[in-house]
Amino acid sequence: MATRKPYSTHAPTRAEIDALPGATVIEFGTDWCGYCQGAQPSIAKAFEAHAGVRHMKIEDGPGRPLGRSFKVKLWPTLIFMRDGAEVARIVRPTSVEQISDAFASL
Repeated sequence: MATRKPYSTHAPTRAEIDALPGATVIEFGTDWCGYCQGAQPSIAKAFEAHAGVRHMKIEDGPGRPLGRSFKVKLWPTLIFMRDGAEVARIVRPTSVEQISDAFASL
């Protein structure tokens, strides 16, 4: 079984995120979150077909400015971005299909 990548405690600035070219998915959550852990198999499966898309897993919580700038309230939240602009968002994904549908907006 593959090791899951942990959420990074280092977050880029919002300006750095907004300047990213191409397709990016930012996943906000925490390693201890049960919803985040439960969503990982679906997220991993959906990403198999989109290996070229940048995937950033960012630890979120109170006082974390990047999550607040996106108005993240629940985990996991996936923000789908094209050239620094949000094009789709999924909060607490429950299926591979739901995530795949959001990929279509990229």
